[in-house]
Amino acid sequence: MSDFQRTSVELSCKKDKIVKRKDDEFEVRVKKAEEGRANRAVIKILANYFKIDESMIRLIKGFKERNKIFEIKRLNKNSF
Repeated sequence: MSDFQRTSVELSCKKDKIVKRKDDEFEVRVKKAEEGRANRAVIKILANYFKIDESMIRLIKGFKERNKIFEIKRLNKNSF
């Protein structure tokens, strides 16, 4: 079972943070990411938020854009 989450990303913020806009829409603020590693930083933040392993999150769309879509795999319907 998978869910798709629309995510907008903001870089160089004061701290890592997630703001839930709607059930399937988040704003992820990233404090610091190495050059070319912002998507990896967002996956790590989302994994911490959902309390799942990073391998269960996959970037589907928006590899170089601010607005992205992630697939989040879950084991059962009540995972989140």
